[in-house]
Amino acid sequence: MSTNLKYLSLGILVFQTTSLVLTMRYSRTLKEEGPRYLSSTAVVVAELLKIMACILLVYKDSKCSLRALNRVLHDEILNKPMETLKLAIPSGIYTLQNNLLYVALSNLDAATYQVTYQLKILTTALFSVSMLSKKLGVYQWLSLVILMTGVAFVQWPSDSQLDSKELSAGSQFVGLMAVLTACFSSGFAGVYFEKILKETKQSVWIRNIQLGFFGSIFGLMGVYIYDGELVSKNGFFQGYNQLTWIVVVLQALGGLVIAAVIKYADNILKGFATSLSIILSTLISYFWLQDFVPTSLKE
Repeated sequence: MSTNLKYLSLGILVFQTTSLVLTMRYSRTLKEEGPRYLSSTAVVVAELLKIMACILLVYKDSKCSLRALNRVLHDEILNKPMETLKLAIPSGIYTLQNNLLYVALSNLDAATYQVTYQLKILTTALFSVSMLSKKLGVYQWLSLVILMTGVAFVQWPSDSQLDSKELSAGSQFVGLMAVLTACFSSGFAGVYFEKILKETKQSVWIRNIQLGFFGSIFGLMGVYIYDGELVSKNGFFQGYNQLTWIVVVLQALGGLVIAAVIKYADNILKGFATSLSIILSTLISYFWLQDFVPTSLKE
């Protein structure tokens, strides 16, 4: 049963990652009248949706009893403040990471983003070795070296980029820095969260409620600091449309699926499974979004 859950969660993760990257990229580059939606508010809404989904799952596990649900939430969250506070660290990092992904996809095409973001496999492996004392085999280290080589080739400037002083959309440097920062934050937060999940007996859904609680607080702080003036002028949900809500739901789903993958598999396997979505993202980015042109180094 656990093996089936492992591969099911990995399959859903591939689908979710591919869909999220493409819809997020499309939503951030779509030309529409009026203000564009704020990525900081989208992160907060996704956290709130994740909390609601997890509460429903805990309610289901409690045999659909409101009294049992209230007891579980009280015993596992309110009565264990130190356990709850442990989630503040990865939650803050995940909130930063989610905001960085919006920045990255506003400045990079979907295919380049997907390949570069796979450096998180390397950072995850390094943090897993140092924090969880895991041992990697020769083939796993060789795979990481190949991964780094592939990312270097993807970032290598093509002739058209060298001849042109203008970048096609946004700043590629800003996008690259956002992705690299997200890779390190993802690696550390993922391994830290895995360590917490596997050292305690609390359910993965309770842990996600704790993550979402702190994530919402950190996210609202980000909205106030960076977009407070725009929110007061045009509203919290400015620029939201059907596509925006699809992005938000997919992002919330991602948090749930990743937690399940970490619980039933591990972070390194999660990273390699996510890499499968690169092929789908590249093909759709080329044929549908038409913002990626393969070269001899990017094929």
